[in-house]
Amino acid sequence: QLQLVESGGGLVQPGGSLRLSCAASGFTLDAYAIAWFRQAPGKEREGVSGISSSGRARKYADSVKGRFTISRDNAKNTVDLQMNSLQPEDTGIYYCAAEERKGGVPNLFPYLYDYWGQGTQVTVSS
Repeated sequence: QLQLVESGGGLVQPGGSLRLSCAASGFTLDAYAIAWFRQAPGKEREGVSGISSSGRARKYADSVKGRFTISRDNAKNTVDLQMNSLQPEDTGIYYCAAEERKGGVPNLFPYLYDYWGQGTQVTVSS
């Protein structure tokens, strides 16, 4: 059974940091581009960051550039999202998703992704 599981969410004060992790089971991630999406209450799901199957290409939403860093370890079958300088507008449920695609530049369109995790809550509040 193909499964993605997110972890690392929580409550953090503005300016703080969190590290999210996405672990895959039932398949190996090295043939998949991986992206992180988030959804705030009452808003559409938006792409945050993506990484190509090899890890050579990364993409970030303008709102997180310079603050978030995506990385992957194909040997461990995991993809992480390091989030620094968090702000209240970063609050939401964060999902990781996998698109079966080797190479190229990752995209941040949710409809292109084949597999999704159940999400982890990130709350930034004082």
